[in-house]
Amino acid sequence: MAADGCPASTRFQLASVSKQFTAAAILLLAQRRALDLEDRIGHWFGTSPPGWRDLTLHQLLTHTSGIGHWSDYPEIDLARRVAWDELRAVFHRRSPLFTPGARWLYSSPAYVLLAQVAQRVADRPYAQLLADEIFTPAGLDRTFAGSPGGRDDVAPGHGPDGRPVPSWDLDVVSMGAGDVWSTTGDVLAWLDALRSGRLLDEPYRTLMLTSRAPTGREPRADGYGYGWFTGTIAGEPWFHHSGQNAGFLSFAGCLPASHRRIVFLTNTEAVDPAAFDTLLAAAVG
Repeated sequence: MAADGCPASTRFQLASVSKQFTAAAILLLAQRRALDLEDRIGHWFGTSPPGWRDLTLHQLLTHTSGIGHWSDYPEIDLARRVAWDELRAVFHRRSPLFTPGARWLYSSPAYVLLAQVAQRVADRPYAQLLADEIFTPAGLDRTFAGSPGGRDDVAPGHGPDGRPVPSWDLDVVSMGAGDVWSTTGDVLAWLDALRSGRLLDEPYRTLMLTSRAPTGREPRADGYGYGWFTGTIAGEPWFHHSGQNAGFLSFAGCLPASHRRIVFLTNTEAVDPAAFDTLLAAAVG
C-alpha cells in the first residue's frame, strides 16, 4: 500500500530498501567478472588507512565489515550535501569497530562505499548505472535514484508530527544506502524480477536472497543476505527489508513459497509501529 490519498504513480523514498539495488548492482558486476565479492576495497580506495583497505565487498554487503552506522559518525549532517572526499575522510577517522567478519552490525556507510565501488567499476554515475542495468531491464518505469530534480509525482516527506521535513542528501551521503525513489507497483515488479531470475543468474540470485551472515536477531530477521534480511514468519521463509529516511517509511518483503509479496510506502513518519505490525500479520496470516 502507499500513503492514503496518493495515486499509484506517486514516488516515495525507499530509504534503506534502496540497499537491495546496491547489492544487485555489485552482483551484476560480479556476474560479468568485472569484480569479485572477495575483492578488497583498497583496490579502489588505495589511500584508505590500515583497517579499511582490506575490507571485502562481501563484508560490506553483509554488514560484517565493522564499519559503524550513522550514529557512529555524529559529525555527518545527513541533510547536507558534501563532497565525496570529505565524506570519505570522516569515515576514515574511525577504525572499524571490530575485526572484520567477526560479527554483524548494520551499517549504511558500508553501502555508500559499495555504491562508490560500483560506479568506479562500471565507469558511469551510480544513478545511471541503476537506471541502465536494473530499473529499465526490470520494467521499473517510475523508479530512479538520487535527488528528484524536476520529476513529477514525488511525495514530500513529513515528520512524526505531520509537518514537512527536509530530505536527506541522496546524491552523496545516502548514495547506495537510501537514495532510491519508487512506487508500490514498481517495487512489486522488482520483487518479481528477482524471484524469476530475470536480472541475476545463479548462484548470484540465491546469494542475494538467502542468509550470508547471522544477525543475532529474532527469527523474522535472523540472517542477512546481500541487501535483504532473511528469516521465517508464520512458519514460512521470507526475505525483507524496511527503511526510514527523514519523512518516509518503507517496507518490502516476499514469501516465495506461497508467492506473497508485501510492499508498504508512506511519506510520513507518524505511523504507529503497532498498526504496521497489524497490517503485516494480516498479510501473512
